[in-house]
Amino acid sequence: MKSGRHAKILEIISEYPVETQDEIITRLKEAGYKATQATISRDIKDLRLVKTLGSDGKYRYISDVSRSADLRSSFGQLFSGSVIMIDCAQNIVVIKTLSGMANAVCAAMDSTENQAIVGTIAGDDTIFVACRDDGAAVALTGSLKQYITKQ
Repeated sequence: MKSGRHAKILEIISEYPVETQDEIITRLKEAGYKATQATISRDIKDLRLVKTLGSDGKYRYISDVSRSADLRSSFGQLFSGSVIMIDCAQNIVVIKTLSGMANAVCAAMDSTENQAIVGTIAGDDTIFVACRDDGAAVALTGSLKQYITKQ
């Protein structure tokens, strides 16, 4: 029952611009599911749904998976428009960005789920990327530099 309700919630938020938990409850009821606000609240947490600002200026629920897909698809554009310099030292890649852009670039890079990356840390204009080894850092540096040389 829970997995069916979860699937229906994902279907609902992909088809409709759902702004509130009450809207989810109403649409679930129309589809034959009974759920309380507390249940929906837990479902939202389980499904990792987030509210995002739509193009119409209203907030709506989206799946964290779709948000990650959006970040991955715009990675090249964001990276090329924000990154100033890339270099590596042993297994650490250092990325310098325009002021205030490091967090956005870092989040987009994290969404790519690159297996060579162990972890990332972002400040205001600098990102540190820990790679599995020196070779992975050199390879990552080379592949990332391609994004900023395409300008």
